[in-house]
Amino acid sequence: MYNFDWAEELSCAVTVCDKEGVIQWQNLKAVKTFESYGNVVGKSLKDCHTDKTWAMICQMIEKGTSNSYTIEKNGIKKLIHQTPWYKDGAVAGLVEFSIELPSEMPHFKRD
Repeated sequence: MYNFDWAEELSCAVTVCDKEGVIQWQNLKAVKTFESYGNVVGKSLKDCHTDKTWAMICQMIEKGTSNSYTIEKNGIKKLIHQTPWYKDGAVAGLVEFSIELPSEMPHFKRD
């Protein structure tokens, strides 16, 4: 559907859905990360989220807003960033970046 060659081998997991929440594409890292779910391309995010998180996804798509948070699973810390992508100036769906973080990460405040 779209050309995501630039993201195929990124070191973070990238998942792209359309404005209906149907997964359109995943890079290699995302496929490996979510391999226990099987091939999810063409499936709705609604099927793998709670009603609360599905409502958040719908709101992000409707309003063009982003969501960021950190998680830790199996001893691996991750930054999750979900943000809209656009086509011809209109929200076309969401992109989720899942970035593994080092256990100790410096923080810099710049003025």
